[in-house]
Amino acid sequence: MNRRLSFFAAVFLLLAACSPRLTPGSAAPESAFQPRPAGFADRYAREEMVILSRHNIRSPISGPGSVLSRITPHAWFDWSSAPGELSLRGGALEMEMGQFFREWLVGEGFFAKNGVPEAGSVRFYANSIQRTRATARAFAAGMFPMADIDVEQHTPLGTMDPVFNPQITRLSEGFLAKAYAEIEAMGGPDAPLKAKYMLLEKVLDIKSSPAASHDTTAFGAFPSAVRFELNKEPIMTGGLKMACSASDALTLQYYEESDAVKAGFGHKLSEQEWAEVSSVKDWYQDVLFAAPSVAANVAHPMLQELLAELRTPGRRFAFLCGHDSNIGSVLAALGAEPYNAPAAIETKTPIGGKILFEKFRGRDGKLYADIWLVYASADQLRAVTLLTPVNPPMALQLHLKGLAPNADGLYLLEDLERRFVEAIDLYETF
Repeated sequence: MNRRLSFFAAVFLLLAACSPRLTPGSAAPESAFQPRPAGFADRYAREEMVILSRHNIRSPISGPGSVLSRITPHAWFDWSSAPGELSLRGGALEMEMGQFFREWLVGEGFFAKNGVPEAGSVRFYANSIQRTRATARAFAAGMFPMADIDVEQHTPLGTMDPVFNPQITRLSEGFLAKAYAEIEAMGGPDAPLKAKYMLLEKVLDIKSSPAASHDTTAFGAFPSAVRFELNKEPIMTGGLKMACSASDALTLQYYEESDAVKAGFGHKLSEQEWAEVSSVKDWYQDVLFAAPSVAANVAHPMLQELLAELRTPGRRFAFLCGHDSNIGSVLAALGAEPYNAPAAIETKTPIGGKILFEKFRGRDGKLYADIWLVYASADQLRAVTLLTPVNPPMALQLHLKGLAPNADGLYLLEDLERRFVEAIDLYETF
C-alpha cells in the first residue's frame, strides 16, 4: 500500500474513532453557517470562491533540545509527526473540512455531485512546506474525491515559496520609521502581556524548569524588540519570542491531547485561560505582521496573487494554503475591522482557518463580493467532529474599514478590488 493510501486509511480510522454520531431520534443542531438575508439566493448567484487557508494542526516547530524542553520540567505531547509537519489529526480535520465544503457547495448548486471540475476552473496552490502541501491535498481529497487534483508547488519541498514568504522585500529609512512608529502605536511588543506571561509561566512551571538554573523564570525579564532586514521575515528578540514558542506548543497540545488537564501540565484551565495562553502567540504575530506598513510589505506578493485569482476568467474555485502570517498580513493590509473568532482559543487566525473571498453576480448585473473567516471551533478540533450542513464549522463575516456593504452584506467587487490595488500600490512607496 502506498504512503498516500496509508495516510488516508489512518485518517478514516481516526474519524471513525473520534467523531460523535447522532443516535436515532436525536435532534441535529440547527445550522447557523453563513447566515444570509431572506431572498439572498434569488438576488445573487455565486461565480467564484477564493480561499486563503492556514494549514491544519501541526506538531511544534521546535524539536528535542530546543527552548521548549528547557522552559518546563514536563514532557511535551508525543506527536504523530516530525517537528512542524501536519499531524494525523490535522489531516483528518482538513479532509473533514473539504467534505463539508463539498456538501455545502453541491447543496447550493455551485458544483455537481461527484463531479470532476473542468480544466482551469479549479486551482490548488500551496507553500512548499510539508504542512501546507499536506493540508491542501487533504482538503482537495475531501472536496473533490472523484478528481485527481494537482496541488501546485513552485519551489523545492522544504523551501518557502516567495508568494507565501512573509519577508521584507523593500527596506528604506522611510519604511523603517513608519513601521516602528506603527508598532509603538500598538503599544510595543510587551505592553499587554504581563498577566498573560504570568499565566504561561505558571502552566509551564517554569520556576522548576532547567532554564531556571540560568535565571530564566519570567518572560518579561527579557525586553522584546523587533527589527527588519531585507529579504527576511520580521525578527523578534527577547521574552516574547520565547513565550510565543511556548504559547504555540501549548495551544497545539490542547488540540491533540484528549485530557485537557494533562494538556495543561496538570493545571485545570478554563476555556478563557486557554485563550489567554494562545493569545500570546497571536500578539507575537500582530506585532511582527499586522502593522499597516509591514503588512503591505510582507503581503505584497500574496495580495497580487489573490487579486489575480479574483480576475481570472473561468475560475470558479481557488485554494491557496499558507500560514497564519499570510492571513494576518493580508487582512491587515486590506484594512480589516478588528474581530474575535467565537468558540476558538485562537481568535485571529484559528488553526486550519480559511479566509473566503466570494464573488457574486447580482440580479442587477453588477459583481459583488464578501469576506468570511471559516474555521472549526476548539471543541470541533479536539473531538474531530464530523462537519456537515447541520453541524457546520464556524463562519464569521469580516468587514473592511471605510467600505460600506449593501443591505445584503456585500461590497461592490470593484470596491474590494480597489482596496487590493491600494494595498499593492502602497508597497511602491517604501
